[in-house]
Amino acid sequence: MEELIECICDYVRKPYTDYAVMLNGEWGSGKTYFWNNKLRNRLETIQNINGKSYKTIYMSLYGINSLEEISKKIFIETNPMLNKTLKKFVDSREGNVIPEFVKTGLDMANLFGSTNFSSDRVDFSKMFSIDDKILCFDDLERANVDVIDILGYINNFVEHDGIKTILICNEKELATKFKNNNVEFKTMIASYILDKEGYIGPKEKKLFKSQEEAQYIEKPLANLLEDKISEIFDKANAYERIKEKLIGETFEYVPEYSYILSGMIMKYSYNDRLSDFYKKNTSCIISAFKKSNTRNLRILKHALNDFEKIYNEVTYEYPNVNIEILKTMLTFTIAVSFEIKAGNVSKEKLKSIKNNDEYNSVIFTSKILNDTNQFYLREFDNRYFLNNFAKFKFFKFVEVYVRTRFFDEKLFKENMDEVYNMSEDVKDDRDKKYTKLLNGEYWKLSDIDFEILWKQALEEIKSGAVEFGEYLKLFIIFKYLISIDLVKYQIAELKQNFILGMQISSSEQMENIDIENKEVDNLDYDTEDKDIQEIKSHYMDIKEMAVQELAAKKARELFKNLPENIPEFYKQIVSDYKEIPVFSKYDMESLYEKLTLTPNYDIYNIINMIQERYKENKELLKLDCKSLKKLSDIIKKSKPNKEKTIKIALLENLSSNIDKITKSI
Repeated sequence: MEELIECICDYVRKPYTDYAVMLNGEWGSGKTYFWNNKLRNRLETIQNINGKSYKTIYMSLYGINSLEEISKKIFIETNPMLNKTLKKFVDSREGNVIPEFVKTGLDMANLFGSTNFSSDRVDFSKMFSIDDKILCFDDLERANVDVIDILGYINNFVEHDGIKTILICNEKELATKFKNNNVEFKTMIASYILDKEGYIGPKEKKLFKSQEEAQYIEKPLANLLEDKISEIFDKANAYERIKEKLIGETFEYVPEYSYILSGMIMKYSYNDRLSDFYKKNTSCIISAFKKSNTRNLRILKHALNDFEKIYNEVTYEYPNVNIEILKTMLTFTIAVSFEIKAGNVSKEKLKSIKNNDEYNSVIFTSKILNDTNQFYLREFDNRYFLNNFAKFKFFKFVEVYVRTRFFDEKLFKENMDEVYNMSEDVKDDRDKKYTKLLNGEYWKLSDIDFEILWKQALEEIKSGAVEFGEYLKLFIIFKYLISIDLVKYQIAELKQNFILGMQISSSEQMENIDIENKEVDNLDYDTEDKDIQEIKSHYMDIKEMAVQELAAKKARELFKNLPENIPEFYKQIVSDYKEIPVFSKYDMESLYEKLTLTPNYDIYNIINMIQERYKENKELLKLDCKSLKKLSDIIKKSKPNKEKTIKIALLENLSSNIDKITKSI
């Protein structure tokens, strides 16, 4: 880094230059931080040939919409106080004899106030001395003005006035900007020209002037368009030409992460405990940052800000939490921040994992099956937690906080109670043995302990003591252990034990079956393994039966609230029962009778509720569809032989809406 500073200082020390220098680096890599905290101060210690210390003028071009805005920025920086006489000077001929840099300022003078000076007595060119200025233009690629125009504008200062100028940018993004600007327009023009030249549409036989032309017409259309766009609109070449003229040297910025991180940590000096924690775990922070495969220090900065809230909550509520847990939590916070904010993964990938146990079991079973659906999670674990043998690595409350900015207190308590117990090595004889098979902990056991473990786990499986959603994963693990001769057991007997266990578990844990969880249902298992296919088939059938039985039970609980307890009915159907096909398991004649006794206002709300219930959930609609149609038919057949009332109109409206909703099913 010191060498880079000296190279730029050498440029400034030269008596005269007619070129600028460029500092190139990726977004968020700390280029602006480097300018503000290291380079700027060093440059301002240099004196020019007249013995005057240089003054730096920094301008971010981010969001700039015109060259005039750049002029305004320069003028404000160099002239904090302006006056009316300056406006008069703009119109005088003397404005033609001052340097280009001065003219830039004078062009902006009419935007400002007055002065007490007389233009006849004041030499304004001296007020705009340029031999002690260093211009720094940052975020070149983020300007809303054509970059070619900006560089031509800057070239006036550099070539005509010899002003020391430094450009800070990300050249890779500049190239992307040139390529992607006005793509539709460029494609339309290129297509028109290619059509006129006979390269699009029916190809007629023609004599080619050269072998190159004959090869050209054989190219795919996409390649033809790309070549023609480059030929007509290639501003990258124009950029290279003006860069060659304007930029004398380009320096690649490679940040010193430890130095920049020290600066970030200093900002937490008001929080002594957190600041000390960050200082002691600098290597952990840098390691997680590097594993992200980005150089985006802005995301790291945001991650540390997020962790401040997490650290404060954890240490306040759980003051004795193990320091290793906090370190793992810090790594996880940084990892999730980069994966989500750098666009490495869809938010749904991490969102779908509900807790640490599921995270560990998905990682482990997907390795056995080489599950392509969970490839990302395996890569995530390998990238950030390789050789980290912590039992708790996935903190759901942290993932939710980073993704949504909402700190879920209930989820935090649930996670931390589990973490706290684990970190204190609390022994609970009631712990399920099968969990050690799911997370792969059995590899650490002795041969005798392993044999005891798998037999105990199998007893839990047979007795239905396993969470229903874990059965398929456990079967995959047992099948794997049998295939490598670590477990001696007959496959036929194993399948019977699993089927029996699933039936018991689904019956006893009916309330806890996660209808929404598609992770197990969509597991990408080995399609050639008939045993796994068979167990999954039983798993889906048993789950379907449990869902139907649960739906019947919930339907009775739900509709008993009509018409007396409407508030409870609304609460249940939009929350607890929003994914349960309650209509499919309730007698529609009884429901119609209840609706006829329900207040009109509530019938109106029920119509809207039904529309919302099935708007985004077609699978649920398929299950409820038959019953809903029956309800609609009952309403149509029950028209009374009396004058129409509001209630009758509302019920007819309900019937009409049901017909519209179920039409596509």
